[in-house]
Amino acid sequence: MPTTALTKTRIDARFAQCRDEGRAALVTFLMCGDPDLATSLEILKALPKAGADVIEVGMPFTDPMADGPSIQAAGLRALKGGTTLKKTLGLVADFRTFDPATPIVLMGYYNPVYIYGVENFLADAKAAGVDGMIIVDLPPEEDSELCIPALKAGLNFIRLATPTTDDKRLPAVLTNTSGFVYYVSITGITGAAIPDYSKVGSAVARIKSHTALPIAVGFGVKNAQTAAAIAAHADGVVVGTALVDALKGSLDANSKATAKTVSAVASLVSDIASGVRSARK
Repeated sequence: MPTTALTKTRIDARFAQCRDEGRAALVTFLMCGDPDLATSLEILKALPKAGADVIEVGMPFTDPMADGPSIQAAGLRALKGGTTLKKTLGLVADFRTFDPATPIVLMGYYNPVYIYGVENFLADAKAAGVDGMIIVDLPPEEDSELCIPALKAGLNFIRLATPTTDDKRLPAVLTNTSGFVYYVSITGITGAAIPDYSKVGSAVARIKSHTALPIAVGFGVKNAQTAAAIAAHADGVVVGTALVDALKGSLDANSKATAKTVSAVASLVSDIASGVRSARK
């Protein structure tokens, strides 16, 4: 549990709602500014209607060491289009004028936040309507850098756990974690392999023996069937690479948005949401 008490956030409320409905939550990832900011906003607005319960918004970065080729390429498209961290926060603020309820989680790396300035970033993120963040390259040993200040600002700090996070390491990972735990069900970079779904249930149970937080499982989700396999055991299902690939497949030869771009992402989210919602019936 976090050392700094948080008031109930949109993330807490949404996972509680899904639990009351007897289903897992669907967590979707979108790289901000891919392929441009206007299209990103239209996709964001379409995601809740398609069945997304929580939305992760990627913060483009020039050296995304933990991301696979698809998400790396998405970040490069966004950076080429002029997306910055300030514009990413602006996108969230624009989304909030349309949707006051869907939780938004920023996901990325510490360097852009450090350059922006931690205090300014947290103040601007809170004002924009951000609910939490996942910073993949900040371990628990560096909680004082961003995690503790984020909690004090009323933002959830969500941590990753992996199959190699053993029972000795888990307590450190879970200290100051809030909102949910993101369990990466395969080792390696995003989008690189298909997880062994038969092991998801035991992995979730092991983490739950250390925390009362919801466990969202990601990596390898591509369609309704793979989502359902995870949703049967986890509190949440995370999908990212498949959505980024669907977006890329809709772009023209110059990597620009087409009339099909928003619907390509939304229709896949709708399909995956159907798997999530039917898993426990």
